[in-house]
Amino acid sequence: PSAVLLVPLQYSYASSSGQQSYMEPESDWDRDLLLDPAWEKQQRKTFTAWCNSHLRKAGTQIENIEEDFRDGLKLMLLLEVISGERLPKPERGKMRVHKINNVNKALDFIASKGVKLVSIGAEEIVDGNVKMTLGMIWTIILRFAIQDISVEETSAKEGLLLWCQRKTAPYKNVNVQNFHISWKDGLAFNALIHRHRPELIDYDKLRKDDPVTNLNNAFEVAEKYLDIPKMLDAEDIVGTLRPDEKAIMTYVSCFYHAFSGAQKAETAANRICKVLAVNQENEHLMEDYEKLASDLLEWIRRTIPWLENRAPEKTMAEMQQKLEDFRDYRRVHKPPKVQEKCQLEINFNTLQTKLRLSNRPAFMPSEGRMVSDINGAWHTLEGAEKGYEEWLLYEIRRLERLDHLAEKFRQKAAIHESWTDGKEAMLTQKDYETASLSEIKALLKKHEAFESDLAAHQDRVEQIAAIAQELNELDYYDSPSVNARCQKICEQWDSLGSLTQNRRESLERTEKQLESIDELYLEYAKRAAPFNNWMEGAMEDLQDMFIVHNIEEIQGLITAHEQFKATLPEANKEREAIQAIQAEVQKIAQYNGIKLAGTNPYTTITPSSIDSKWDKVQQLVPQRDQALQEELGRQQSNDHLRRQFANQANVVGPWIQNKMEEIGRISIEMNGTLEDQLTHLRQYEQSIIDYKPNIDQLEGNHQLIQEALIFDNKYTAYTMEHLRVGWEQLLTTIARTINEIENQILTRDAKGISQEQLHEYRASFNHFDKKRTGIMDSDDFRALLISTGNSLGDAEFARIMGIVDPNNSGAVTFQAFIDFMSRETTDTDTADQVIASFKILAGDKNYITAEELRRELPPDQAEYCISRMAPYAGPDGVPGALDYMSFSTALYGESDL
Repeated sequence: PSAVLLVPLQYSYASSSGQQSYMEPESDWDRDLLLDPAWEKQQRKTFTAWCNSHLRKAGTQIENIEEDFRDGLKLMLLLEVISGERLPKPERGKMRVHKINNVNKALDFIASKGVKLVSIGAEEIVDGNVKMTLGMIWTIILRFAIQDISVEETSAKEGLLLWCQRKTAPYKNVNVQNFHISWKDGLAFNALIHRHRPELIDYDKLRKDDPVTNLNNAFEVAEKYLDIPKMLDAEDIVGTLRPDEKAIMTYVSCFYHAFSGAQKAETAANRICKVLAVNQENEHLMEDYEKLASDLLEWIRRTIPWLENRAPEKTMAEMQQKLEDFRDYRRVHKPPKVQEKCQLEINFNTLQTKLRLSNRPAFMPSEGRMVSDINGAWHTLEGAEKGYEEWLLYEIRRLERLDHLAEKFRQKAAIHESWTDGKEAMLTQKDYETASLSEIKALLKKHEAFESDLAAHQDRVEQIAAIAQELNELDYYDSPSVNARCQKICEQWDSLGSLTQNRRESLERTEKQLESIDELYLEYAKRAAPFNNWMEGAMEDLQDMFIVHNIEEIQGLITAHEQFKATLPEANKEREAIQAIQAEVQKIAQYNGIKLAGTNPYTTITPSSIDSKWDKVQQLVPQRDQALQEELGRQQSNDHLRRQFANQANVVGPWIQNKMEEIGRISIEMNGTLEDQLTHLRQYEQSIIDYKPNIDQLEGNHQLIQEALIFDNKYTAYTMEHLRVGWEQLLTTIARTINEIENQILTRDAKGISQEQLHEYRASFNHFDKKRTGIMDSDDFRALLISTGNSLGDAEFARIMGIVDPNNSGAVTFQAFIDFMSRETTDTDTADQVIASFKILAGDKNYITAEELRRELPPDQAEYCISRMAPYAGPDGVPGALDYMSFSTALYGESDL
């Protein structure tokens, strides 16, 4: 007993599991006051009044707390009244053993309620030990009056304190921080009464400097109107340095119980309204998602066949129109659909977050309208789009090449047909039959020159055949006419070869009879024929069409042309030498008095035709110069377009990459509140949207490049397609980042998470996010959980991973982390809570009527319930009764049934 007396007025109360302590040990300065008689006096009065407030229900009371409980009878009666249970029958004897047995029955009953009594025995109570008796009564008060008080999962003492703080927060001069000195001026008691029954207290007339009046006013009003007995004396509270904490807690708990019951119906109605509002909003979101998904999938379904159509056109103009239609699709039709797809994903994520936060089953879109279905269809669309663009550009190049080859074929064929005109007639004439020997020799030489000319034309025939073959391979639309013309040229060529061979054989038969051929004529003919052929080839080359794609190619043609011009002086010397031969013939004939019979018998090439062709070559050279310079100008213009596009692309590309990296950094940093971050991100999004004119300007430059048929650009590694994808990803990423913050705000508001908690969660997550990606693997996440105080076994960690990573991806996002933390640390509404709320509105019946719903709920939500509740099928129902139990469980899906 002496050891027991060393611990006066410091009582411990703990559940048998040892998990909850309602009173922490007093601090050092408190310990000096434990024997303060003022405290003991306050406890005696408060505890006696509290006990009598219950004993009067049994028609009795106590006068002296340490004397009237000594026999255990009134102690057992008190426990029966406050617990509503029957204790074992007491012993009526007057002996000490009877009293001890009765007190032990009371103490055993207290222990059966999970209470661990420390240093309190029946002997001390029977002996009238005042401190042990007060400690026992305090234990009873804690267990039966305070233990069940819990606000936001706090302990009983903390819950009661939090309740007082919330109720008195609006009142001036009231700052409840504890259960002792915060109540000395009496304003806190008056504020509690005024908050719940404002007609009983004129709070504005109370003065902080008149605590006795304030306290007496509160005590009298509570006793008269609230049926709370006066348990404290104003003078005692004002006159002590620190009022007794247990006495204040006991008295304040009576206010809690007096007022909490009146709020149950209101709380129940509010809970039901909140649940119904969530369901209505979620149904609207589901309908919006289904419509948006259907519209987007229908647009994709209509667009893909157009992009997969590979029917080629015959002309460049028709293919250019196809390309223009494709550009309109890229510029006008597709961008809004990109935004719709992004918005669809955001709506889906927001809806799932709201469903998860309200304990509703996840939303499953109708078949074929999942986000994965839309992404799959979009992927197919982009594949068809890429293939269609490549096909368009290939077809344009092919048609350009075909037009060039067809024109080249026509030019060469025309030159060849012009040359062969009359050759068959010449080869089939019989002029050698009546010719003289000199004439025969002349005919033979002439024939040799023709064969030389014929051989020189062999290359052209082969080129014509090769071009025709290439046109066939490239599927030229007019290939039949090309093939027919080529076939005619080849057949004619074969015929000329055969006729040439026959004529040579005829001439050689008479060659032995021929002599004396004029060597000058022969030399003229031999030199004139190749020179004439060279000039024809030169004219053909000078008039030859060309197609180039860059400056290097045109400069190569210019260089080749300059090299050709450098050979002209030597060619002119050859022309002058040939003309000198003809002049020498005239001179010799004149000198010898020979009358020349017409033209040179060995060749049809006359000096005038040589001069005429030479003049033609001289005219074609500057024309070729001009054409090459014009093409050089066009290529320089194209090069300017390349540089213009590259200069912009080399700025826009890094800008997009930089913005993507900045968004990644923003998403893992903590700067200000979530609202501040959301405002910052929206400003950031606007700055990105404001950059759109640069993308549009780049699109315009890219269109100029395509219209100029430029297919390569050595000045940049960026393509328009790459930049388009980057721009779309940038818009989508900033939108998703904003959506993540919005979902965090939804989570915070729905779960009651404070801004400081979110900052703490973000700081912890960033610390363990080693790669700074905003996503961590399971090992890093396990380290994060351990740092927050979770002791994890393999089974527990597997359970948590099943929550934060239901798809087994091996990665945990910040959103999943805060969802888990909020689920573990905050309260959520459940089907059982909603059923309990309806039960309150129904007056504890198992069914509810439409009239009761309309009386207790707002009109729209009342009608929402009435239209969805099934008729009550129980035996005690009345006509029109509704089943609120099955309706409540249905709100949360099958998993909560």
